Amino acid sequence: MKFSILPVALLSLALLSQGCVSNKKFNDLQSNYTDLQTKNGELSKKYDESQQGLSSSTSRVKSLEEQIASERSNVTALQAALDKCLTSSGQGNVNISKLVDEINSSNKYIQHLVNTKNKSDSLNLVLTNNLTRSLSREEMQDVDVQVLKGVVYISLADNMLYKSGSYDISDKAGQTLSKIAKIIKDYSDYDVLIEGNTDAVPITMPNIRNNWDLSALRASSVVQALQTTYGVEPKRLTAGGRGEYNPIAPNDTDAGKARNRRTQIIITPKLEQFMDLIGKAPETSKTPESKTP
Repeated sequence: MKFSILPVALLSLALLSQGCVSNKKFNDLQSNYTDLQTKNGELSKKYDESQQGLSSSTSRVKSLEEQIASERSNVTALQAALDKCLTSSGQGNVNISKLVDEINSSNKYIQHLVNTKNKSDSLNLVLTNNLTRSLSREEMQDVDVQVLKGVVYISLADNMLYKSGSYDISDKAGQTLSKIAKIIKDYSDYDVLIEGNTDAVPITMPNIRNNWDLSALRASSVVQALQTTYGVEPKRLTAGGRGEYNPIAPNDTDAGKARNRRTQIIITPKLEQFMDLIGKAPETSKTPESKTP
């Protein structure tokens, strides 16, 4: 607020105009007027400074209020982000849990396969040992027994198994086939493939076109002997011929040709068992990807 000096001046003028004021009083009044004027200026200055201070304080308060509002907005945004993160984290935990379950299931399945393979390997070893122990030293000269990749291969020389130049079973082969048949019947969970093989010398026999025919006929003769003579279930038996196209030795020597002229009895676990194992494989589900907030 500002202080007015107009009443004082008017009073002084009135007194002077009436001529009833002494010089001393006039000077006193003049001095008071000057003092009042000075104080009025000081008060006006302080008023202006106060107004400036008030304006500055108001500006600072407004700035603080804006900052508080901004910080509150940031807190709200951070809380929303945190909630979203927690939600995503929860979904991630669910996905991780599903993944762990699938891994555990897969590990159990793998262990089951390993146990099955170990069991099969053990049975193959027992089967091989039982067969080799049952064969005489003379028979072992014409019989080769191997286990390759979980499959038992019994390879029989043709000069022991068949009559010369024929696919008919020889008399001396009966005792060996009976021992093999006993092993086959003891291991009823195995299938049996009889596979005929020849050397590369073309065949010259009536009603036999080539080595394919000869190898298939020889395999069929062994299958029928195992079924009809030694009582092996026919549904477990398969006959096949590979002719000259599966040699194990060069055909340019008599020894090589003799090795290639062979019939293999291949004993394998039933195919259904492998299909069952495949069917029992754990199913995996695609877990949804959690979005990053």
